Amino acid sequence: MSDEFVDVLVVGAGLSGIGAGYHLQTLCPDRSYAIVEARNDLGGTWDLFRYPGVRSDSDMHTLGYSFRQWTDLKAIAAGPTILNYLRETAREYGIDRKIRFGHRMLRADWSTPDAQWTVEVRRETDGSIVNLRCGFLFMCSGYYDYAGGYQPDFPGRERFGGRMVHPQEWPEDLDYEGRKVVVIGSGATAVTLVPALAGKAAHVTMLQRSPTWMVARPSVDPLDTRLRRRLPLRMALTLTRWKNVLLGMFIFRLCKRRPQRMRELLLGGVRRALGPQADIATHFTPRYNPWEQRLCLVPDGDFFKAINTGRASVVTDHIESFTETGLKLKSGAALDADIVVSATGLKLAMLGNTALYVDGQRVEPARTVNYKGLMYTGVPNMANTFGYTNASWTLKADLTAKYVCRLLNHMRKTGARRCIVPPTGPDTPLMPWVDFSSGYFQRAAEMLPKQGTTKPWKLNQNYIADLFAMRFGAVADGVLEFT
Repeated sequence: MSDEFVDVLVVGAGLSGIGAGYHLQTLCPDRSYAIVEARNDLGGTWDLFRYPGVRSDSDMHTLGYSFRQWTDLKAIAAGPTILNYLRETAREYGIDRKIRFGHRMLRADWSTPDAQWTVEVRRETDGSIVNLRCGFLFMCSGYYDYAGGYQPDFPGRERFGGRMVHPQEWPEDLDYEGRKVVVIGSGATAVTLVPALAGKAAHVTMLQRSPTWMVARPSVDPLDTRLRRRLPLRMALTLTRWKNVLLGMFIFRLCKRRPQRMRELLLGGVRRALGPQADIATHFTPRYNPWEQRLCLVPDGDFFKAINTGRASVVTDHIESFTETGLKLKSGAALDADIVVSATGLKLAMLGNTALYVDGQRVEPARTVNYKGLMYTGVPNMANTFGYTNASWTLKADLTAKYVCRLLNHMRKTGARRCIVPPTGPDTPLMPWVDFSSGYFQRAAEMLPKQGTTKPWKLNQNYIADLFAMRFGAVADGVLEFT
């Protein structure tokens, strides 16, 4: 057992944690901080996922940091390129020296008399326990379980004679060249995997229960290319970033206000990509409206190209059972497969599955209410980074880190040692944390905090609204309590 104190303890060395480190040392230089990371390398998502073709599903001008602009021409970037960008960022600003790798947070206990957290951390190398104390706990551990993805209990799975893998645990030795591959799923991971596997596999079939909205866009932003030729690089990149922010907000708003019009536009794009022979109604027309789940990005139309070449196909059906040689479907059809990839989604992990206690009482996230998208009622001196579901994660992560720094500086200036969001009144109308129909959110609905219908309890999915509220709104807003 060891005992050490830092002003701020950041949990997670992924995209959010590295950004938090930069803002803390830039905006709060008088505060000490450390980052604990359970894995042996930084990068979070981009270190974990190793499946073929792994890439961003947002443009890198907004997924990249505001303080270190993305300069690569490819705006839809490959996973290894993104991981290298994160490593370079951490190294350039000395953030890597603040990271304790192989340190897994197990629980955190808040003491009101001491006005600090005691965080229990396990060293993964030898299993020893370390106690770290901090004045402020900054959770940057993402929102899904790194231990494993969601795997449905498929009937007859044990009979399958081939190999079955989940993208979150992609084996390095998997040889799919010349093999028949079935990818189960229709989300971003499946749409990424199909064209990546189709280059070597004999054939790739995407088996989906229902379609997902897809939109093709170039991996290299044409406006960015033109702006770079005419303007200084920093100015060009800033303009491209803001164009993408505003365009994304416009499209989301249009989807909500004129869903039928957006359905027509998106389906028109798929028809142009696949031609008149494609069965658009069966395989590419979802039951839900656009942006009730994330739009699936198809960079350079690669998914559609794989289908047009005949190396990939889409089947919309339900699985009745696995067989020795593949899958039997409820329609009576059969799919032969040497390899089955279960791209069936994520499992959410609120606050990294960490046990939180406030003065000995266990915190149940589902009984808390969101405050400005980063704090929770009844939990002192803690913030949690949770990015946008309708835009790049980093946009919200940057705003969250800057707000935390403003909060810490306000507390230093006023002498406050504790800040807490008080409980909402009994008459405050509450809603689910996220208004999203995606399976991974629906499966975890009972463990997520609630949100209100008005600020500061409402979880905005609007960068401009959050920018004004979190960058320029008063920290002492009459809701947060300081002692």
